[in-house]
Amino acid sequence: MAEDAAAKDDKTPRTARGERTRQALLAAAAQEFGEKGFHDGSVSGITRRAGCALGSFYTYFDSKDDIFRALVADMSGQVRDYVGPRIADARDGIDAERIGLLSFLEFAREHKEIYRIIDEAEFVDQAAYRAHYENTASRMTTRLTKAAARGDIRADVEEVHAWAIMGMNVFLGLRFGVWDDSRSADEIAAIANALVERGIGTKA
Repeated sequence: MAEDAAAKDDKTPRTARGERTRQALLAAAAQEFGEKGFHDGSVSGITRRAGCALGSFYTYFDSKDDIFRALVADMSGQVRDYVGPRIADARDGIDAERIGLLSFLEFAREHKEIYRIIDEAEFVDQAAYRAHYENTASRMTTRLTKAAARGDIRADVEEVHAWAIMGMNVFLGLRFGVWDDSRSADEIAAIANALVERGIGTKA
């Protein structure tokens, strides 16, 4: 009986078509919440943007809160998937942080709505909000720790450094990604990276 109830509550798409519909709803939710905010955004607005019937929405999500929570996780995953492969091509640990910021600036310029959505998550779903930043910081800490082990950066680099760099990146993305994207992203990343290198580089 419990297994039947769990299966009924599981809204994971069973087919490729179902996954496409779910992704279309998430993309529509990003537009809806990005333009109107969570409180003024609506399920009907999301389905209209996605070109889906209302019933299709409830096949994959329980409520507006549910899709918002899923959207925060999805956008966090998009950032990870966009930045991660690019960092893999870095020359060393310092260059990885430059590429990380550059990639984030590129992503923010293409998805300006991410800032409004993540900021609203603090008040709509505190757990999703914290998870976004904690997961990002955790990945950065792991990356820095590995770089330190290779001798690319100072040996004493730890979690505090990861949060400091992430905080810098977040506000640079807001200023030069969302508010004004006319300045070269490469230039912004190079300037910030010089600060990082002086702060945690082996020659600091």
